[in-house]
Amino acid sequence: MPKQVADKKKMLIRVHRIQGQVQAIERALGEDVPCTQLLQQLCAIRGAMDGLMRELLQVHLKDELVDGDTTSAQRAKALTDINQILTSYFR
Repeated sequence: MPKQVADKKKMLIRVHRIQGQVQAIERALGEDVPCTQLLQQLCAIRGAMDGLMRELLQVHLKDELVDGDTTSAQRAKALTDINQILTSYFR
């Protein structure tokens, strides 16, 4: 969870934007929109999710590894956790 209020606000804005995109796909499916338009919207959602992932990762690294009061053991654990997340993300 981001520690800074500004970081939390930016994340929430991104999530709300993604929710709107998903709702647009739901509406489009009900309206028989052409597949090419749906695929384009899905690509936009994927890009938005990747952006959210990237930003959250940057905030986490800053909060936990750079600015945080953590021991080297805690940093090692945090790096292991991040590595596992990125490994599953890139599968």
